[in-house]
Amino acid sequence: MFLREQPGIELAGGAGTRSFGRALVPVKDLGVYDRLRVGAARVDWVPDLGAQIGSLTWWRGLLTCTALCAGAILTAPGLRPVSGYVTPPLSGGEYDEAQTLSIAPIAYGASTGRRMAANDLVRPLTETPERPVIDLTATLGDGDSFGAALQRAGVGRNDAAQAASLVADAVSVGDLKPGTVLSLTLGRRADRSIARPLEHLAFRARFDLNLALNREGDALSLDRQPIAIDRTPLRIQGLVGSSLYRSARAAGAPAKLVEAYIKAIAARISIGRDVTAADSFDIVADQARAATGEVQIGKLQFAGLDQGAKKLQLVRWGDGDGTFWDAKGQSERRGFMGMPVAGRVTSNFGARMHPLLGFLRMHKGMDIGAPYGTPIYAAIDGVVAFAGRNRGYGNFVKLNHGGGIATGYGHMSRIAVSPGTRVGRGQVIGYVGSTGMSTGPHLHWEVWKNGVAVNPRSISLSSVAVLSGATLRAFKAKVANLLSVKPGSH
Repeated sequence: MFLREQPGIELAGGAGTRSFGRALVPVKDLGVYDRLRVGAARVDWVPDLGAQIGSLTWWRGLLTCTALCAGAILTAPGLRPVSGYVTPPLSGGEYDEAQTLSIAPIAYGASTGRRMAANDLVRPLTETPERPVIDLTATLGDGDSFGAALQRAGVGRNDAAQAASLVADAVSVGDLKPGTVLSLTLGRRADRSIARPLEHLAFRARFDLNLALNREGDALSLDRQPIAIDRTPLRIQGLVGSSLYRSARAAGAPAKLVEAYIKAIAARISIGRDVTAADSFDIVADQARAATGEVQIGKLQFAGLDQGAKKLQLVRWGDGDGTFWDAKGQSERRGFMGMPVAGRVTSNFGARMHPLLGFLRMHKGMDIGAPYGTPIYAAIDGVVAFAGRNRGYGNFVKLNHGGGIATGYGHMSRIAVSPGTRVGRGQVIGYVGSTGMSTGPHLHWEVWKNGVAVNPRSISLSSVAVLSGATLRAFKAKVANLLSVKPGSH
């Protein structure tokens, strides 16, 4: 430590100790320039004008700020306009040519590629020249006619009529499906006032047939182009698992085919109660595969369910849509008794007080009140065993359904069937009336099982048919063909 009071003396230890170390060297005096530089460095040239207001430092800072602003104003060059050049707007051909070279959205008229702008040598045409030929397509709409579709596409009336006549020789024009695409080629015409001639027309008339029309001179000719079709049936097998529907869909069966399969087997067994996860389903359906790659799935032909010890095999048989028969050649139709007339039940089966006789008596049927003349329907398929007047029943019809089951319908106003005729379920057999011992228009509906009257609501009816002879042999041949199809033939 150095003491300001004794400059040049170095102390260490005590008063009587010997001095040690180096002696201080005197500093050289600074020149005028250096003193000014050091003094200027010590000056605060940017004092805070918000602090020490009114002090010497503050006034010096304000004077410095004012001097700097005055110097900037005095040395400013002043505001003078800068000359420039504005490009005149383009017009006419110059604008068209520049537009092709600019970068702009197509919505603003931009185009691609450089095009020659019109100049004085260009002469406008009196009319735009037509294309030699026009290729286009037309689509048949729902309820549309073949000729109308061609005329909308620009084909003349005579050509459209001739084309429709030629197509009708190959297929029924009315059978063409909506959505059919017509590919047309219209040729050159001599005058704008007439329609273009039809040079070529091609479309798919059926799944297995393409048709083409070509012009030969002044007439059209038809060219049939058959498409090879593979009609090997589709067979799909698999385990039922947690869901019969989802398992069949996962195996590749279309939704409508699965629905038809479930509907077929549901007529024989209960899907929810009788079908288990370990059972196997077997589906065979019509299939058509065109050489062009399209595939069409047709009707369900075989519905099988393998439950181990028990197998259910149903085969479609019969004209039209047909019905499903057991693989042994039997067809069974089941169903609970439905209401044969639209009305309300006025008296149920059982003992009751007779409305006319006035004493307790067994009511062997069910009374259904309905307006006079309401149609009465057969509860299930059967044969008319009796149709006529029957004492207290009035006009009465009795149907035999097989298996010891028979039904009767009384108090009719009019009978619509005759004895010995076969009736189907839901067929009208008569009309509501009040004949016989009746207090008003209603139907007395009675059901017998082995000759004993039973409650109509408690019985389930079924009808069984059996094939025989040549029909059974043809049926067996169809079953063998369906079962010979290999699974996965799709």
